[in-house]
Amino acid sequence: MTRQKIIAGNWKMNGSLSSIEKLISGLRSVAENFDSQVIVSPSHPYLSNVSQLLSGSSIKLAAQNASHETSGAFTGETSVSMLQDFAVDYVLVGHSERRALYGETDDVVAKKTAAILSGELTPILCIGETLEERQKGITVDVCNTQINTVVELVGVEAFKNIVIAYEPVWAIGTGLSATAEQAQEIHKAVRNNLAALNADIGNGVKILYGGSVKASNSADLFAMPDIDGALVGGASLDVDEFVGIIKSAG
Repeated sequence: MTRQKIIAGNWKMNGSLSSIEKLISGLRSVAENFDSQVIVSPSHPYLSNVSQLLSGSSIKLAAQNASHETSGAFTGETSVSMLQDFAVDYVLVGHSERRALYGETDDVVAKKTAAILSGELTPILCIGETLEERQKGITVDVCNTQINTVVELVGVEAFKNIVIAYEPVWAIGTGLSATAEQAQEIHKAVRNNLAALNADIGNGVKILYGGSVKASNSADLFAMPDIDGALVGGASLDVDEFVGIIKSAG
């Protein structure tokens, strides 16, 4: 099965109006020349601006977070319906920084995933192990538990409309990256886990790799049969570096 590559840029808490305009301009000049789906994920204050800058482009917009609540007294939170007002297509959920810094559990991530799906947006479900978990040899168990908690709430069929991003926590923002072979091993295990529940879902689900992805290592990653693109952090803030990653995906 041929799966379209996805190259998603997670800008995290970075950027300004001027830097974002420059970055989008650079991306728009090249994104239409490639077959991969390009996604950008700015901080929430810039969603409206970026939505306007992307008008008429094939580049899609992602939010970095969403609440599982629909409305109410939840200061600082953003509902899925609010994101819909800004032409958001994707929402990151379960990023390791949300899990580690803000205490999001597997159950909370599952609830958020369900809310995003209910709003007819596409979750980018982030999974991954810490260095300690890798050293214990439980990487596959950790990743599959994170996924299975979502399956238990929304069902395996929902993964027709979910993108998975495997991000080993020890490789995020550290300059370290899993080798292409290490990443492929986990991607294959995750795909097999879903395929055991539903073969079509397992074969069709898109699984991205994230963790210090750069233009210099992206081609090797994308050559692996179960790696369907990348969730890019710091390198997505540099237009030349990000374009290099997009080019390597074809």
